[in-house]
Amino acid sequence: MTIVKYPTEQAVNKAMTQDEPMLAAISFDGETAIVSQIDEVMEHHILLMKSGYKDTDIDKFFRIVFDKSGADWTFVCPPDYKNITFKDKRIEAFYKDGFAVISAFLHSMGYLVGIDIPKRYRRHLDMLGSGSTI
Repeated sequence: MTIVKYPTEQAVNKAMTQDEPMLAAISFDGETAIVSQIDEVMEHHILLMKSGYKDTDIDKFFRIVFDKSGADWTFVCPPDYKNITFKDKRIEAFYKDGFAVISAFLHSMGYLVGIDIPKRYRRHLDMLGSGSTI
């Protein structure tokens, strides 16, 4: 995994040492991650733009906010994720893939923390009901 630290590696490392909240955008394939201290960029689409991506590329990345206490996942499954037609199957795949990719990223950054999906993003999971395998 290639990890881009914005604005610099030194600034990101210092922020991590001070346990400042961090933003990360991790590509769906797990090949690229972009990370910054939250006060530097404020939002994920701004992080992407400042790193040379288009803000519309946001739907190609898993998005988290993290520190040493845990990681919050902005769980928003794009309607075209992996070209899976059925919404329930698409959300299940997004969930499984996201946990794998986000966990690998956090581990590579030295964070062994839990991943939480805040309540406001759980509506997709709630729609799956008891028939879900996740």
